[in-house]
Amino acid sequence: MALPQLSEEARKQALAKAAEARSARAELRRKVKNGDLHIAAVLKMKDDPVASKIKVSALLESLPGYGKAKVGALLEELKIDPSRRVKGLGEVQRAALIERFS
Repeated sequence: MALPQLSEEARKQALAKAAEARSARAELRRKVKNGDLHIAAVLKMKDDPVASKIKVSALLESLPGYGKAKVGALLEELKIDPSRRVKGLGEVQRAALIERFS
């Protein structure tokens, strides 16, 4: 399927909207990293437009002491696909992550 041809104005608006979304997700990850927001609270925000679109792996990597290897092992242990987003987590997966970090 071919990409739609956007006018220059529509393209600029789409780029601005995407940049705003990325910065909002980065701000949320920064809050998790600094301890201002608990990971369990973010996992419960599945209907929030910002939190729901963060990849679980990126969110967990925001935690101090968690890098790619530790997060990869945790996701494998809990049988969560590394590309899964917060909104796409099943109830059992969400509960397992919340229990792990509570």
